[in-house]
Amino acid sequence: MIYLFYILCYNINEKINNGVIMVEATNFIEQIINEELESGKVSGTYTRFPPEPNGYLHIGHAKSLCINFGVKEKYNGKCNLFFDDTNPSKEKTEFVDAIKADIKWLGFSWDKETYASDFFETIYDFAIELIKKGKAFVCDMTPEQISANRGTLTEAGKQSPYRNRSVEENLALFTAMRNGEFKDGEKCLRAKIDMASPNINMRDPVIYRILRQTHHRTGDKWCIYPMYDYAHPICDYLQGVTHSLCTLEFEDHRPLYDWVGIELGFNPKPRQIEFARLNVTNLVMSKRYLKKLVEDGSVDGWDDPRMPTLTGLRNRGIPAEALKDFCARIGVSKANSEVQISYLEACIREYLNAHAERAMGVLKPLKVTITNYPDGKSEQVDFEINPNEEVKRTRKIDFSKNIYIDADDFSLAPPPKYFRLKKDGYVRLKSAYIIKCDDVIFNDDGSVKELLCSYVAESKSGNDTSGIKCKGVIQWVNADTAKDVEIRQYGYLLNDEEYAGQDFSERMNKESVKIFNGKVEPYIFENDKNVSYQLMRTGYFKRLDVKGKEIVSEIVSLKDNFNIKK
Repeated sequence: MIYLFYILCYNINEKINNGVIMVEATNFIEQIINEELESGKVSGTYTRFPPEPNGYLHIGHAKSLCINFGVKEKYNGKCNLFFDDTNPSKEKTEFVDAIKADIKWLGFSWDKETYASDFFETIYDFAIELIKKGKAFVCDMTPEQISANRGTLTEAGKQSPYRNRSVEENLALFTAMRNGEFKDGEKCLRAKIDMASPNINMRDPVIYRILRQTHHRTGDKWCIYPMYDYAHPICDYLQGVTHSLCTLEFEDHRPLYDWVGIELGFNPKPRQIEFARLNVTNLVMSKRYLKKLVEDGSVDGWDDPRMPTLTGLRNRGIPAEALKDFCARIGVSKANSEVQISYLEACIREYLNAHAERAMGVLKPLKVTITNYPDGKSEQVDFEINPNEEVKRTRKIDFSKNIYIDADDFSLAPPPKYFRLKKDGYVRLKSAYIIKCDDVIFNDDGSVKELLCSYVAESKSGNDTSGIKCKGVIQWVNADTAKDVEIRQYGYLLNDEEYAGQDFSERMNKESVKIFNGKVEPYIFENDKNVSYQLMRTGYFKRLDVKGKEIVSEIVSLKDNFNIKK
């Protein structure tokens, strides 16, 4: 787990320098932090995780969470949960609550819960200060006009005709904006920087706009709201943040981040450091498109097990520890790249293999009658809970005359080296007996309806004296006690990476859910719903809570086609 990984580095590789605990850097962010600690530029670390509450967190946010909270853990620092709620038209308390639940699920705890709206009055006062310094002006241009006059990468932008308004006029107009005397979009406040800057973000960016929307925290108190690029450095400073860690798309915004801090005299000024965002093949990583999938009914809500949202991954049964392990293994870099979905699956599979209980279930039930087993007899066989546990544990499973096996484990015309059940062939039932298929009963359409088998009484697992060697071992369930369930196997919302470059709508996987009417042993429904199981020879599964239905859904298959290098 990433937490243990950080603690391990902290304990083994720490040193004392001028009374400050230093740790060995494992990525470029930590190298920067170590240099600043050693030089005395900072005396400790203070980070923040800054989501906008306009949707649910997805797997990409998990990397940012691990980085920000990882720095806190490694350097014994602090990390806030900071909500960027500067755009009330898209933000909801529902999303705030979901974000907090996801972070707690991952096992992280924040030092303070803060909001941009906590600082609205101070942010406004700082805007007044910029106006007084001649560094901001009220502009009457429309958003379309501002965009048209911004210029290109090779051509400078055109100055606003309102750029040279007096300080007094700007103060009066900005006050009138706050008092609601203008319509939405009629005026805005822009920073006065450089319309010829090679960085388009520095060409007199808008820092306040008029927006009449009810805010989820402040209600209708405000009708003007600060832009993120302006509010971001101010909120970091007011929280005492030392390192503002964000993804690479904000790299071009860093000069504006620094400009705000310098012009407002922040000391010490937080440092922004960018890292590559997490992209995973086959997963939709756009919050805007995820929202569209929810709203048009393509998925069953933000917590649909096919969704890459943290709540969806949790509902699918993916352990938080496996997700953090995945983020730790992919590391921190400055170059964007795409991680294979098989790598994530391998991390999940590795964790579940070590921790998940084993259970019996069949996706395609095929009735088997053991003709020489006594009528009315029932016995219990020992079933190993998890073969990877240091201290072996077993539980009892009922065995009787009537059982079900998976239809895929029987063949009328088996290929060479087929070790499962066939006519006149033997196979071992996991933890029970060896059986032989003596006869086959067919349906009217020629499909197999039932198998008539005999068992070898001397072949009971753990006490086999039969002398029969069976290469094949298959799972089964007791027909008398098995539960009828809907079994779901989930694919991913996007088709393979070979479709990269196409719009999400063109890559949608139309068969992202497969449903079987299977049977599982009742043990699965006797325990907590969040317990994960390995259905023998099938995959890792969990119960899925759907009102009025008993459903078992797949977390990840047993097949591993990706080798993790330790």
